[in-house]
Amino acid sequence: MEKRELLDTFTELEAQTEATLGIIKTMKDEVSHLTEENNVLRMENQHLRDRLAEIIKQQSIEKQMTDSGLTKSRLNLEKIYEDGFHVCNLFYGSRRDGDEPCAFCLEVIYGERK
Repeated sequence: MEKRELLDTFTELEAQTEATLGIIKTMKDEVSHLTEENNVLRMENQHLRDRLAEIIKQQSIEKQMTDSGLTKSRLNLEKIYEDGFHVCNLFYGSRRDGDEPCAFCLEVIYGERK
Protein backbone atom coordinates (compact mmCIF):
# COMPACT_ATOMS: atom_id res chain seq x y z
CA MET A 1 0.00 0.00 0.00
CA GLU A 2 1.16 3.43 -0.80
CA LYS A 3 1.39 6.11 1.81
CA ARG A 4 -1.44 7.98 0.13
CA GLU A 5 -3.77 4.93 0.20
CA LEU A 6 -2.83 4.27 3.81
CA LEU A 7 -3.59 7.89 4.74
CA ASP A 8 -6.91 7.76 2.84
CA THR A 9 -7.83 4.51 4.62
CA PHE A 10 -7.07 6.06 8.01
CA THR A 11 -9.10 9.15 7.13
CA GLU A 12 -12.04 7.01 6.02
CA LEU A 13 -11.77 4.83 9.14
CA GLU A 14 -11.67 7.98 11.31
CA ALA A 15 -14.81 9.34 9.61
CA GLN A 16 -16.63 6.04 10.11
CA THR A 17 -15.57 5.94 13.77
CA GLU A 18 -16.81 9.50 14.32
CA ALA A 19 -20.13 8.64 12.63
CA THR A 20 -20.47 5.55 14.82
CA LEU A 21 -19.63 7.61 17.90
CA GLY A 22 -22.31 10.14 16.89
CA ILE A 23 -24.85 7.33 16.56
CA ILE A 24 -23.85 5.96 19.98
CA LYS A 25 -24.22 9.42 21.59
CA THR A 26 -27.65 9.86 19.98
CA MET A 27 -28.74 6.43 21.22
CA LYS A 28 -27.40 7.21 24.72
CA ASP A 29 -29.35 10.49 24.81
CA GLU A 30 -32.51 8.69 23.63
CA VAL A 31 -32.14 5.97 26.30
CA SER A 32 -31.62 8.68 28.94
CA HIS A 33 -34.75 10.51 27.75
CA LEU A 34 -36.79 7.29 27.71
CA THR A 35 -35.62 6.36 31.21
CA GLU A 36 -36.63 9.78 32.53
CA GLU A 37 -40.02 9.55 30.79
CA ASN A 38 -40.50 6.03 32.17
CA ASN A 39 -39.87 7.24 35.73
CA VAL A 40 -42.33 10.11 35.31
CA LEU A 41 -44.96 7.70 33.97
CA ARG A 42 -44.35 5.27 36.84
CA MET A 43 -44.94 8.05 39.39
CA GLU A 44 -48.04 9.23 37.55
CA ASN A 45 -49.31 5.66 37.39
CA GLN A 46 -48.82 5.27 41.15
CA HIS A 47 -50.70 8.50 41.79
CA LEU A 48 -53.54 7.29 39.57
CA ARG A 49 -53.65 3.95 41.41
CA ASP A 50 -53.81 5.77 44.75
CA ARG A 51 -56.61 8.01 43.47
CA LEU A 52 -58.49 5.00 42.10
CA ALA A 53 -58.22 3.28 45.48
CA GLU A 54 -59.68 6.40 47.13
CA ILE A 55 -62.56 6.49 44.64
CA ILE A 56 -63.30 2.78 45.12
CA LYS A 57 -63.25 3.24 48.91
CA GLN A 58 -65.63 6.20 48.64
CA GLN A 59 -67.95 4.24 46.35
CA SER A 60 -68.04 1.32 48.77
CA ILE A 61 -69.01 3.70 51.56
CA GLU A 62 -71.72 5.23 49.39
CA LYS A 63 -72.89 1.74 48.39
CA GLN A 64 -73.53 0.98 52.06
CA MET A 65 -76.08 3.75 52.05
CA THR A 66 -79.55 2.51 51.20
CA ASP A 67 -82.52 4.30 49.74
CA SER A 68 -83.56 5.33 53.24
CA GLY A 69 -80.16 6.96 53.73
CA LEU A 70 -79.07 4.58 56.46
CA THR A 71 -75.79 2.74 56.56
CA LYS A 72 -75.72 -1.01 56.97
CA SER A 73 -74.92 -0.72 60.67
CA ARG A 74 -77.84 1.66 61.27
CA LEU A 75 -80.12 -0.70 59.34
CA ASN A 76 -79.06 -3.46 61.74
CA LEU A 77 -79.90 -1.22 64.70
CA GLU A 78 -83.25 -0.40 63.11
CA LYS A 79 -84.01 -4.11 62.75
CA ILE A 80 -83.15 -4.76 66.41
CA TYR A 81 -85.34 -1.80 67.41
CA GLU A 82 -88.23 -3.10 65.29
CA ASP A 83 -87.85 -6.50 66.97
CA GLY A 84 -88.74 -4.76 70.25
CA PHE A 85 -85.37 -4.01 71.86
CA HIS A 86 -83.70 -0.78 72.87
CA VAL A 87 -80.57 0.27 70.95
CA CYS A 88 -79.86 3.47 72.91
CA ASN A 89 -77.03 3.62 75.43
CA LEU A 90 -79.48 4.11 78.35
CA PHE A 91 -81.51 0.92 77.92
CA TYR A 92 -79.49 -1.06 75.37
CA GLY A 93 -80.64 -4.64 75.00
CA SER A 94 -83.68 -4.37 77.24
CA ARG A 95 -87.11 -5.10 75.78
CA ARG A 96 -89.34 -2.15 74.93
CA ASP A 97 -92.59 -2.55 76.87
CA GLY A 98 -95.48 -2.72 74.44
CA ASP A 99 -93.18 -1.64 71.64
CA GLU A 100 -93.43 1.98 72.83
CA PRO A 101 -91.24 4.39 70.89
CA CYS A 102 -87.98 5.53 72.48
CA ALA A 103 -86.64 8.96 71.52
CA PHE A 104 -83.11 7.95 72.47
CA CYS A 105 -83.19 4.88 70.23
CA LEU A 106 -84.64 6.87 67.35
CA GLU A 107 -81.87 9.43 67.75
CA VAL A 108 -79.24 6.67 67.60
CA ILE A 109 -80.80 5.18 64.46
CA TYR A 110 -81.91 8.24 62.53
CA GLY A 111 -79.85 11.06 64.03
CA GLU A 112 -76.82 12.71 62.46
CA ARG A 113 -77.33 11.46 58.91
CA LYS A 114 -74.54 12.39 56.53
